[in-house]
Amino acid sequence: MSAATWVGTGRRSNAWLRYVLLSVVALFWVALPLWMLLVNSWKTERDAATPTVDLPTEWAFWDNLVAVLGDGGYLTGLWNSLLVTVPVVIAVLLLGSMAAWAFARTSSRWLQVAYYVMALSIVLPPAIVPTVVLLTRTGLTGSVLGYILALIGTRVGVIVFLTTGYIRTLPHDFEEASQLDGASRWQMFWHVVLPLLRPVLFTAAIMTVINVWNDFFFALYMIKGAGNQTLPLTLFNFANAGQYGIRWNLVFAYVLLTAIPMLLAYIFLQRKILSGLTEGGVTG
Repeated sequence: MSAATWVGTGRRSNAWLRYVLLSVVALFWVALPLWMLLVNSWKTERDAATPTVDLPTEWAFWDNLVAVLGDGGYLTGLWNSLLVTVPVVIAVLLLGSMAAWAFARTSSRWLQVAYYVMALSIVLPPAIVPTVVLLTRTGLTGSVLGYILALIGTRVGVIVFLTTGYIRTLPHDFEEASQLDGASRWQMFWHVVLPLLRPVLFTAAIMTVINVWNDFFFALYMIKGAGNQTLPLTLFNFANAGQYGIRWNLVFAYVLLTAIPMLLAYIFLQRKILSGLTEGGVTG
């Protein structure tokens, strides 16, 4: 057997070993928790008192679903989560990409300092107390608008960090050509720069949606009133509403319903995301 054959066989063996290891990790970290979520959401309260991976002895998913929709405030939480997530994602992507364009194309030291300060906000813990104090003084404490503004301010740094590095890899030719054609700064950004940012903005949008949709810490301190609660808050209150402990069957059913919007979004958007990433690789 030649040396090239030995090398090829060794590479196939290493690839097979990696696939096996990844499959084992996925089984314990993804498949097993997902299976536990599904089977316990179908159980009665007695069967799910101690969550296990066993199949239910009595199927009660529809009863659990009715209880969650009727008493859990799921529809209210779903509407409020959409009401928060959509404007936050739009504002963060727009403001972050505009700031990133300025940071990537400038030679000003002050703007570079501002960029590093915004990038530093990614690793710093959220300043919840000053944020609440600021919202109180502006009369926005406990409101959905105040919560949205706080999320925008704390999430835009990630978008700036991702997008600035991507813009720096793009050539200046298209921007210079549009400037010679008489385009304004806004026209240059909207018609030239923003379409080029589609791949990285898709990735940033996914990260932001997941982060905002699952946010509990900020919502717990900034949202007041049962009618304004998002899905994480309604789930938390519903899980602790039982007089005799947590009703795990209803909690698992609630978690399943909470994950469905994200799952549907992934199913319908995965082709656009993959195509956007492919275009980004070609453009870069």
